[in-house]
Amino acid sequence: QVQLVESGGGLVQAGGSLRLSCAASGSISGIGVMAWYRQAPGNNREFVAHIMRGGSTNYADSVKGRFTISGDNAKNTVTLQMGSLKPEDTGVYYCYIRALGMGYWGQGTQVTVSS
Repeated sequence: QVQLVESGGGLVQAGGSLRLSCAASGSISGIGVMAWYRQAPGNNREFVAHIMRGGSTNYADSVKGRFTISGDNAKNTVTLQMGSLKPEDTGVYYCYIRALGMGYWGQGTQVTVSS
């Protein structure tokens, strides 16, 4: 059973930076996309960023220019470098990997940005 484990969350002041990491406990073959989502209290889970097998990336408008996603298919890891953080970036961040028709979610890591 593959599990994704996120790390790197925490409390940071507005304007600061955090780096989130996600690693799979086992090997995942045929990765098509690796992504990050987030969920703020009382809100639905929302897309943040993804990176496709070929390296193309896409970001939510709210994080463009501030966040950078990177991934390593061979190591089954995905990271999210977050900068110029705002209080509205607060939430639980989840990594997601889709491979061969299967989707895998991490358990989430809390990011809190104070004003």
